[in-house]
Amino acid sequence: MSLLEVDSVHVEYERRGLPPVPAVAGVDLEVGRGQIVALVGESGCGKSTLARAVVGLLAPRRGEVRFEGRPVLPVSRGARPPEQVRLQMIFQDPYSSLNPRRRVESQILDGQRGLRGSGRRMEAGELLERVGLSPVVAKRYPHEFSGGQRQRIAIARALAADPALIVADEPVTSLDASSQAQVTNLLGALCREMEMGMLFISHDLALVRHVADVVAVMYLGRIVELGPTDDLWEAPMHPYTRALIAAVPVADGKRRLPEALPGEVPDPARPPVGCRFRPRCPHAFDRCVDEPPLLGVGARAAACWLVDEERR
Repeated sequence: MSLLEVDSVHVEYERRGLPPVPAVAGVDLEVGRGQIVALVGESGCGKSTLARAVVGLLAPRRGEVRFEGRPVLPVSRGARPPEQVRLQMIFQDPYSSLNPRRRVESQILDGQRGLRGSGRRMEAGELLERVGLSPVVAKRYPHEFSGGQRQRIAIARALAADPALIVADEPVTSLDASSQAQVTNLLGALCREMEMGMLFISHDLALVRHVADVVAVMYLGRIVELGPTDDLWEAPMHPYTRALIAAVPVADGKRRLPEALPGEVPDPARPPVGCRFRPRCPHAFDRCVDEPPLLGVGARAAACWLVDEERR
């Protein structure tokens, strides 16, 4: 059994006097113990919405999210159901995720609220050491730290709950390049060391390549490709995945600019008919007016009629 199971999840945003906006439109995904699954895609494709649905901050319109075999319940007034304490989230902005009026120590130990059973309780100093900070900083306030240090504190707070699974929503986007590498490597090492699962959300494929075991590519609310990281990177099956990889800068000394992906993500309130990538796809053909399912090919899958044609 997987730690996390996302089963045909749909998430919509209500609008007064207008039809709801489908931000996530039928996603299936699994994360196993000790496995890092990356969710990638352009801004506005639904990654953060799905992350919030996974931890109970948003309620799916349809479908179900299960953690350790039990349905994930909505978080009510900031109180997490006890059975979900070991499902933790790290947010994108370390400057807003910590309370500036409280000492670091008290905020880290907040993560242990509701922890019971086999969950291991650790002191704030021990948790700070796990993320590469000195225990003596526990008495300080968040404003005394850099962005990278604050994100390490946020990770320590998540670790306080002895998590089985961490959802990291763009955890390094607001950091400088050096801090991005350090925090990403730290998260990867902690997952391996503690046998945690992690759903790592990012728009940076180059970063994802070095941390994830499996990559799920998301476009306009749907998963369009899924597979082992190295396989997906070396031989992408979906045209959107190929375009994302082609847009990654390469330091090869040839001064070549990365290929820009033409067009923009369509309005999710009015998605294209058929394949959602069709208006931007250089390989679109007649069959693309029908929406393709996620077609399995060995350990991989892609939602593209070209894959079906090649398989035939």
